[in-house]
Amino acid sequence: MPLARVVTFDGVDSDRMAQVQSEMEGSERPDNIPAKEFIVLHDPEAAKSLVILFFENEDDYKRGDEALNAMPAGDTPGKRSSVTKYQVAFRMAD
Repeated sequence: MPLARVVTFDGVDSDRMAQVQSEMEGSERPDNIPAKEFIVLHDPEAAKSLVILFFENEDDYKRGDEALNAMPAGDTPGKRSSVTKYQVAFRMAD
């Protein structure tokens, strides 16, 4: 069953989000983060961000989780306030 790593960040202003977006668009996905897809949501009024990474299996999740936990704080959108692991029970897209 696919898994999702859902992370919330506080203190993410619009300038920082634009910087993160620019950095992500100009680079390749790291080999040590085998996520199949990721979504970044931003609430500029609350200065919060939500990042959802989708992994195909437990091994990929573990590998990505370890790499992401080892990242320097300056490489993240803001101050990480929570990390939660979910099973992807249902998904629909166009």
